Amino acid sequence: MLGIERRRQIMEKLNQEQKVYVSELAKIFKVTEETIRRDLEKLESKDLLRRSYGGAVLSEHTREDISFVKRNTMMSENKQFIAEKAAALVHDGDSLMVDASTTCLALLSHLLQKKDLTIITNSVRILHDHIASPYHLISTGGSLRSSSCALVGTAAQDTLKHYNVDLAFFSCKGLDKERGIMESNEDEGVLMKYMAMQAKRSVLLVDHSKFNQTAFVHALDFNQIQTLVTDEPVSSGWRTLLEKERIELID
Repeated sequence: MLGIERRRQIMEKLNQEQKVYVSELAKIFKVTEETIRRDLEKLESKDLLRRSYGGAVLSEHTREDISFVKRNTMMSENKQFIAEKAAALVHDGDSLMVDASTTCLALLSHLLQKKDLTIITNSVRILHDHIASPYHLISTGGSLRSSSCALVGTAAQDTLKHYNVDLAFFSCKGLDKERGIMESNEDEGVLMKYMAMQAKRSVLLVDHSKFNQTAFVHALDFNQIQTLVTDEPVSSGWRTLLEKERIELID
């Protein structure tokens, strides 16, 4: 196994379990403990984890604005699974708004066989990665938030208000039954609201780790979305709430 793939799998395990141990990882990957320590050093140098005695931990505060690079390593297989299911909601000729989340970036790769799609996005990464795609891409413009590769601010908001679309896709930092749908920063939370307002159908793409999590900024109430796509069956309590809010659940 290549080192880059091993480190990706270490991050997957860390994001699921919050802590990993050198001795355990060495056994799992059939390498020496020294190799694992070097892997952890490289991941720490990218600010993806914090080494501790005998292993490493992932520490995350509700106000932490996680970088795009870090988010792109988290739950990557789960995001692809969500993206594949969400792609079935899109039909030829649809107009979409998509945010700068890594899950929406995954979604775009599953839409390449669709015809005549118009996609409005505030994601610099989507614009870059799909410059040669068959999509009709429209940038929101705006001020760049380099940590999330997102365009934000009044210019981006004004662009979104100018268009009416069939579907809006976005993710979030956390969701709670009482607090609603939350984001880590105000600027991107505001854009979520505009996307939801301008779309016939708003779709939240969220992996199981985001449930029952609190983030810094309230972005949306549950009655502002129509569909929720996730990667694992939700609890009975969440299922009841989504049914009450008349939100279609795809899990």
